[in-house]
Amino acid sequence: MSHLAPISNLAPTSEPELAKLVLGRDRRFALISRAAGLTSREATFVIDPLYSLSGFFVGMLVGMTGVGGGSLMTPLLILLFNIHPATAVGTDLLYAAATKTCGSLVHGFSRSIDWRVVGRLASGSIPATGVTVLALSHFNLNGEAARSLITVVLSAALFVTAFVLVFGDSMVAFYRARVSLDTQRTVTSTVIVGATLGVLVSISSVGAGAIGVVALIMLYPQLPVAKIVGTDIAHAVPLTMLAGIGHWIMGSVDWHIIGSLLLGSLPGIFTGSYFAVRIPERMLRLVLATTLFVVATRIAYEHVTAASSILTAFTRRAPH
Repeated sequence: MSHLAPISNLAPTSEPELAKLVLGRDRRFALISRAAGLTSREATFVIDPLYSLSGFFVGMLVGMTGVGGGSLMTPLLILLFNIHPATAVGTDLLYAAATKTCGSLVHGFSRSIDWRVVGRLASGSIPATGVTVLALSHFNLNGEAARSLITVVLSAALFVTAFVLVFGDSMVAFYRARVSLDTQRTVTSTVIVGATLGVLVSISSVGAGAIGVVALIMLYPQLPVAKIVGTDIAHAVPLTMLAGIGHWIMGSVDWHIIGSLLLGSLPGIFTGSYFAVRIPERMLRLVLATTLFVVATRIAYEHVTAASSILTAFTRRAPH
């Protein structure tokens, strides 16, 4: 059977996991391509309906709430499709770069981007992203250390995002009541926020949405919400693009998945945007926050369970 994506992209860490991935993902791709009479090279561009359906679901949530792209897509790839965390992050970063480019173009035409703030964020995030990707390149992304790092950071970022979705307004009110911002402090804080997002997004692909928006609302209370959102999306384009290219160079991007996700997500975003004004935003955010909390708990639990199993096996094998 011809594999339709490199084994490095599958990145299993054990023989049973490899067997499960080959029998699941690759066999499905192979059946689709064989039915269409395609070669393995041509099959790289075959659209997988399950990925497209997932893209539609996530795109619809993004359209309705404005957040949730990386927060949902990366865990979905890991938990539902058994994609290695490094490949899930790298794939989602370039997927996000494509979707956020479209979003920034819309906001650009609407003049709802503050490019001065984008520049401040980028002056922190771009160097931080470069350093983080460089550090990741020294890891074996298929190894247990990289898996653990990505899983821990991803779980933490999801918990923080869920918290921000529920308590973001209270956080903003608390911050504004106790912190007086002058121009220099605002600039410095914005650069620090950008650097923090650069590290988080490069490792987990999560953080540029809800966390970035709340941080900007705290720092720039004079900006309209539409301009805050547009600025955050515009900043996410170079951030996710640079981090995604870094992951691609390291071999942790699956291009086939990106194509299938984009095919479903773009209609999903338009559909979600249509229903956004018809469903209470507070209810949507609570549902999304609850989902993220459950997903983060599941990922953290699986990580702890796997770590305990490895420790137990190592202890049993250790000489007495």
